[in-house]
Amino acid sequence: MVSVSSDLLQTWIISLLWPLTRILGVIAAAPIFNHSSIPNQVKLGLGITLTLIIVPTLPAMPNFEIFSFQGLLILVQQLVIGLAIGFSMRLVFSAVELAGQLIGMSMGLGFASFYDPQTQGQSTAVNQFLVLLSMLIFLSLDGHLLIVTAVANSFTSMPISVGGSSINPMKIALWGETIFSAGLLLALPAVTALLITNMALGILTKTAPQLNLFGIGFPITLSIGFVVLALSLPGMLKPIQNFIEQGVNNMSQVAVPTVATTLPAK
Repeated sequence: MVSVSSDLLQTWIISLLWPLTRILGVIAAAPIFNHSSIPNQVKLGLGITLTLIIVPTLPAMPNFEIFSFQGLLILVQQLVIGLAIGFSMRLVFSAVELAGQLIGMSMGLGFASFYDPQTQGQSTAVNQFLVLLSMLIFLSLDGHLLIVTAVANSFTSMPISVGGSSINPMKIALWGETIFSAGLLLALPAVTALLITNMALGILTKTAPQLNLFGIGFPITLSIGFVVLALSLPGMLKPIQNFIEQGVNNMSQVAVPTVATTLPAK
């Protein structure tokens, strides 16, 4: 009969638990992986599968008890690192969502909004269209595989240890600062054209008050909005691709390697 000591069992558990925590953190925050249409059982199964594949390539881990202070500290650290890696890519889709929201509101489609379970808020039809487009571009660039690769490489640049790595909050804050500018630049052609259209309608109303602005304004604005969106759509593909590539690069810059702190093992 094969007997397993408690120390060996604990080594097996921590060798799976800590990497699994980081990977599940990425799955919980990264786009595509965290989509609400994917059952939680599938997400957990994917995390366990990736953990079993990555664990044999990892260096030796600290030998702390699971429920010790150091063990719980490492557990929380892995969760935060995973969430930060996934969030850095989520910022890219936030910029696209902002662009879609600006275009939709400028077209007068603010009333055509519905509840989006992914963002837990209201979303316009144009917003959903651009998000789906960015997801297709993301998948065509093998973005899902790049996320898995970035997670696997993170265990080399950010090894599992107490004080081995720390999140750089200022860098993440600077990335968040670019959301508004990136989304605004993406929506600028359509928003500018619709702004000129609204100004022209305003001048037309002043010169010809007998015209029913509400009767002709909305169809004209909506039609011009769709035409401008169709014309500017080819020009949006390259910026969205650049956003995604930048997000992939940002995932490797989430944490700042530091000198690992050596603590006595329990």
